[in-house]
Amino acid sequence: MLERISIPNVMQETSRKFILKAKKIGFVPTMGALHNGHISLVERAKNENDITVVSIFVNPLQFGQDEDFDKYPRVLEKDLEMLESVGTNILFVPQVKHMYPEGFLTTVKVRELSDKLCGAFRKGHFEGVTTVVCKLINIVKPTRIYFGQKDYQQMLIVKQMVNDLNIDVEVVSCRTIRESDGLAMSSRNVYLNHAERKSATILYKTLKHIESLILQDKISCRDVSKIMYKMLSDEPLVKEIQYADIYDVKTLERLDEFKDENLLAIALKIGDTRLIDNLIVERKK
Repeated sequence: MLERISIPNVMQETSRKFILKAKKIGFVPTMGALHNGHISLVERAKNENDITVVSIFVNPLQFGQDEDFDKYPRVLEKDLEMLESVGTNILFVPQVKHMYPEGFLTTVKVRELSDKLCGAFRKGHFEGVTTVVCKLINIVKPTRIYFGQKDYQQMLIVKQMVNDLNIDVEVVSCRTIRESDGLAMSSRNVYLNHAERKSATILYKTLKHIESLILQDKISCRDVSKIMYKMLSDEPLVKEIQYADIYDVKTLERLDEFKDENLLAIALKIGDTRLIDNLIVERKK
């Protein structure tokens, strides 16, 4: 039976009782509009812990002035059905007034990592992410917290925050779940019309093409971005390419030479919808 909690103090007390019984808590933070990518995280949390907690909170701090906070999909009843179907124990659904009460002044920022890639185009976004994730960890008190690799930069930033602040939680990165045509599952995919949805497959096609060239030693590191931009620009419905290149998996710095692990990452707009995707390419030693 799925228990629904909305008050942070109640969630904290509930978690304390589980911890006193030596129960391990697996936690999946979300903004709702759940899809099979989210559910894969929940299932892994369920397999690796005694109690599974999922939060749904559309966090205003991580949306810019001209971003989609007001229109972000909110389908709580459907989300509840999905969570119940996989045996989630607790759904934490706080309200904005409880997370950010009057007089709230504190934020958490991970410097350097937060200003690169998506951070360069979404000012303040990752500060909003780290602030809310830090609060959620303090409220839920999980043993492990789960993130999908599609949001690789977010996961890396949260890991840095956890390490820097000695937060007692394990950050678990899980593989990206994709549609049958390769498009990474995302709550924002619902914004795409039929033509845009078909066009969006260019992200994964580009990543896989570059991966193949790297693994066959048919491309230099310095040429990666040029070829990625060419493939993406040739897709008529791609409106804006924000970045498409190869990066260090730990620092997110652009690479001039291949390493054992390499992050290929893309952010672009198709119509008014911003999409991101990435792939880690491992080269044999």
